[in-house]
Amino acid sequence: MLFELLGEDVEEAQITEIFEWVEDECDLVLKGIFPERKESDRRAGDRRVEVETEDRRQNDRRSGPRRPTDKAPAAQSTNIRVDTNRIDELIAMVGELVITQSMLGQLGEDFDMTKLVRLREGLEELERNSREIQEAVMKVRMQPISFAFNRFPRMVHDLSQKLDKKIRLELVGEDTEMDKTVMEKINDPLVHLVRNSLDHGLEGPEERLNACKEEEGCVRLKAFHQGGSIVVEVSDDGRGLDRDKLFNKGVEKGLIKETDVLSDEQVYLLLFAAGFSTAEALSDISGRGVGLDVVRRNIESLGGNVGVRSTLGEGTVFTIRLPLTLAVLDGQLLTVDDQTYVLPLSVIVESLQMKAEAVSTLAGDAEVYRLRDEYIPIVSLSNLFATSSSGSEVSVHDKAGSLLVIVEWADKCVGLLVDDLLGQQQVVIKSLETNYERVPGLSGATILGDGTVSLILDISSLIELSSEQKKIPNRAAENGR
Repeated sequence: MLFELLGEDVEEAQITEIFEWVEDECDLVLKGIFPERKESDRRAGDRRVEVETEDRRQNDRRSGPRRPTDKAPAAQSTNIRVDTNRIDELIAMVGELVITQSMLGQLGEDFDMTKLVRLREGLEELERNSREIQEAVMKVRMQPISFAFNRFPRMVHDLSQKLDKKIRLELVGEDTEMDKTVMEKINDPLVHLVRNSLDHGLEGPEERLNACKEEEGCVRLKAFHQGGSIVVEVSDDGRGLDRDKLFNKGVEKGLIKETDVLSDEQVYLLLFAAGFSTAEALSDISGRGVGLDVVRRNIESLGGNVGVRSTLGEGTVFTIRLPLTLAVLDGQLLTVDDQTYVLPLSVIVESLQMKAEAVSTLAGDAEVYRLRDEYIPIVSLSNLFATSSSGSEVSVHDKAGSLLVIVEWADKCVGLLVDDLLGQQQVVIKSLETNYERVPGLSGATILGDGTVSLILDISSLIELSSEQKKIPNRAAENGR
């Protein structure tokens, strides 16, 4: 049993919302308790919330019954189950590091220039050992996503009965590994998306039969690696999204104008706007007052993004892209206006020297670069971050001969205009939001070898920022012209 004492008036809905992430794995009981206390306390309407989970029940069996007066521990330790082979590899690498350190120590005792070659070899060996240990330690934090998927069979089974629908759950890529911290934080968004598919996405048996579909609907959870990211898809073969209905609702909410020309993807992304909902009645299954904007915000806080594609009458797919780890990334150092930035290697497609004749300007003042019969939108980091020494925007046409780094994220390609490319190195990510505040276009910061601070670029945010300043054309649409 876990008891929590609330010392102020709260609505029951506020309490159930806090515990909604565990409601499929516990029995939640709300009781009003008025013990012998002062009259002022009774008027305050104190409430006690009692939650009994499967984990708590197991702990009670091991440690005996807990008296209601016992206080719950303020913090619980977090454990990771690690394969012993990974521990053995880590120990072996530490042994190699000790040997290298011993060798360098001997060189330092009586060093002269004749030992310079051996010193360089020792430093290279030290770098290799350090990198191998770092990679091994990161693997220790990696766990199969099955730990997150395992909760959904029971949820789908229970909700299918409550909704009176026939639903089949498919799990694909359960062995795909991801950082434990990322996995813990992705649980809530996944639960929300699955509930949304069950409640709104899938039709009832009669409606499916009338649409010439199988009576049993299907929800699929799929995970796989793509580049330096992990992709998780939540899909269903339900009724799909009505583009016109979403567009009209967006106009009604004042999110867009009736004259706006939007691609299907841009219309579907209206689902993630705060307060946006197409449901005619509130449901206790999916939204419960919490919109998809919360899902998007939680995913973006992990350095990821979420997209959606749909076909009316056939189904909907929500795609979540996340970094493999929140601690370290392989980056490319680049400079713009004497500022050094880090660009994740996983998003880089290629880099080239920009030719003036390949640059074109489209409607909306958006510059594009023609590369092998494709038109790639150009993003000037100097103009975007306003770091130019002149204080005014610099025309892309005047930057002929500069470097263009082609990056890809979520099936979108853009070209980043940079001054120079430096070396590649692995960097430790420091959160800007924790130490300062969230900055659009940046996912964090790192400290370089010379002690200077370098900002880490966030491609998804950069694309969004640039789209707000200048309308970036749809690449597929441009290629079709």
